[in-house]
Amino acid sequence: MPAFPQSTVLGYPRIGPRRELKRALESYWDGRATRDELEAAGAAIRASTWRRLAELGLEGLPSNTFSLYDQVLDTAVLLGAVPERYREAADPYFAMARGADGLAPLRMTKWFDTNYHYIVPEIGPETAFKLDAAKPLGEVREARALGYETRPVVVGPVTFLLLSADPEAALARLDDVLACYEELLGALAAEGVAWVQLDEPALVADRTPDELAAVRTAYERLGNVAARPGLFVASYFGHLGEALPVLAATPVEAVGVDLVRGGADGLAALAGKTVVAGVVSGRDVWRTSPSRAARALAAVREHADQVTVSTSCSLLHVPYDVTAEPGLDPALRGRLAFAEQKVSEVVALSRTAPPVQDGGEDARAHRAGTADVSVGAGRSAYEVRARAQAERLKLPLLPVTTIGSFPQTGELRAARAGVAAGTLDAEEYESRVRAEVERVIRLQERLGLDVLVHGEPERNDMVQYFAEHLEGFAVTANGWVQSYGSRCTRPPILHGDVSRPEPITVRWAAYAGSLTDRPVKGMLTGPVTIVAWSFVRDDLPLREVVRQVADAVREEVRDLEAAGVPIIQVDEPALRELLPLRRSAQAGYLEWAVAAYRRATSGAGDRTQIHTHLCYSNADQILAAIDGLDADVTTIESARSGARILDAVGSFGRGLGPGVYDIHSPRVPDAAEVEGLLRRTLAVLPAGRVWVNPDCGLKTRTYEEVEASLANVVAAAAGLRAELSR
Repeated sequence: MPAFPQSTVLGYPRIGPRRELKRALESYWDGRATRDELEAAGAAIRASTWRRLAELGLEGLPSNTFSLYDQVLDTAVLLGAVPERYREAADPYFAMARGADGLAPLRMTKWFDTNYHYIVPEIGPETAFKLDAAKPLGEVREARALGYETRPVVVGPVTFLLLSADPEAALARLDDVLACYEELLGALAAEGVAWVQLDEPALVADRTPDELAAVRTAYERLGNVAARPGLFVASYFGHLGEALPVLAATPVEAVGVDLVRGGADGLAALAGKTVVAGVVSGRDVWRTSPSRAARALAAVREHADQVTVSTSCSLLHVPYDVTAEPGLDPALRGRLAFAEQKVSEVVALSRTAPPVQDGGEDARAHRAGTADVSVGAGRSAYEVRARAQAERLKLPLLPVTTIGSFPQTGELRAARAGVAAGTLDAEEYESRVRAEVERVIRLQERLGLDVLVHGEPERNDMVQYFAEHLEGFAVTANGWVQSYGSRCTRPPILHGDVSRPEPITVRWAAYAGSLTDRPVKGMLTGPVTIVAWSFVRDDLPLREVVRQVADAVREEVRDLEAAGVPIIQVDEPALRELLPLRRSAQAGYLEWAVAAYRRATSGAGDRTQIHTHLCYSNADQILAAIDGLDADVTTIESARSGARILDAVGSFGRGLGPGVYDIHSPRVPDAAEVEGLLRRTLAVLPAGRVWVNPDCGLKTRTYEEVEASLANVVAAAAGLRAELSR
């Protein structure tokens, strides 16, 4: 077996430094580009990535980390796990990702505790697995033609099955899936591939004895394939725990460990194997401490035959290059490392071992702390608030609302860019935003919605917008990170103490309210989500950082209420996302995260209705904590996931709006489909507590799609409302 390279990364950003993939995808989806043109754009990004990694001196280049949408979806296609209903679609791949005429897309949820979304595979007794290795083999050949030997990266068999819609049923198909992986290993060996990387991040969470037995079975069997590349099993996002000795006892030659989040405990079990040591963080943007990395590498070298320096996980989760940010404060920029700088750190650590310094703290682990995130006096009991709000708002049964954002048109984005470039003055920009707010209000009135929103035309992103108005944050110009498909965000950098110099949203909420006699919601992002979707300082306990943001949000809530805004929505879609992967740490996190939300909303009076929103994050797993937020109304994703949340909401004690319109698909749901989802909701919840709403904000959709969809939502709600009133 050839020696493993001395330096590598587990993956790299794939959207292109200037979001070339986003533009290519959206051109293809809009019919402005052919599939061949889309594939050519992907090939250009891959070639650029391999060339740059080689220029930086990285020895082990990965391939098959590029995806047109999502690596889990790619694995489903690789294994032939395409549900029958998609096979006749014009483009089955994107039909599964985005839906098509008459076809809803597959469910989408968060990739472990990150803000990346993956497409959830459907695996059942009827799934006919059949290997299609065109993509990984094609990329190996593509790179070789450019002069590069690469290591294909594939989601491992156990993680793939555990991430499916029904993990227990999927795991029963392990033997059939392993037959495909055996065939893949043979095809890669025939192609002359030296090593293959199988990603198994699911092994860092708590696993049952049956699941650990599946790990043993999988890697005993794959390790005994007669002709195969070397097997590198990569774990990340935590410590392997009980899976470590299981994996160590199998014939795999190399194991990747996350030494940033997981530590080096138990690595003696890996004696005789290559350890790919993740000492450079793939989850944050701070420079690596050389002494911390040296201590971690020294601990591994006590046990392993060979140590390779690597990132803790794929660099998919960080931007490309900090040198593309000349506008950042030089002192802050000097503390930062994006993907390109992290590769350079990996290469440097592999070539020259820095001195090992005793003592000091792990700069990448948030220090433990007991910051006070208590609520104080809090709000009145829900029943008291509900009566006061009903008297004030006078809403009908099954009130219809949206989550907040309306389509961000090209004109709006161009106007913001014009202000930033100095080609559009502030007064003209304000005029355009006012016109868009009025357009959104009039549209909602015409369609017949009951609780309106202003559409958020002034906001570039639900977190970045607040970061731009809070002290302690910096924002980037080109720091894009993929969230899913073509959707990219620029996570702010939270580097100092947080405070709110002045009101942020009050002016636009009040203006929208002045245009109509219907209730208008004020829209805020919650403290946990602002922190979760930012790159956060690592010198304070995370709960203390969240508390600072909660206090800033509380000031905004008070000012909105003082301005007469009757409903204030404080979104927390990342509440489930930050849940620790190990059960032993989950209760403590939920306690302080819920307390932070209640602290942020504690200043609202009884007559002010507090809403919250969650989406695409397996929220059914933390429903008790969501109830503990004590929001008067919770809107939650449901349509995309097949209304699975309804199985758990029977005891939910407040207003609840399980989504009836999947906004991540361009398809328009008809009134009958919406009515069916509402009837399922009414079967488990009393009508007086049910709200009607989309799964998420409408920012990514077109006005044509939105108007048609909302008209059907209103029609379905009105029909059921009339039926219930009789």
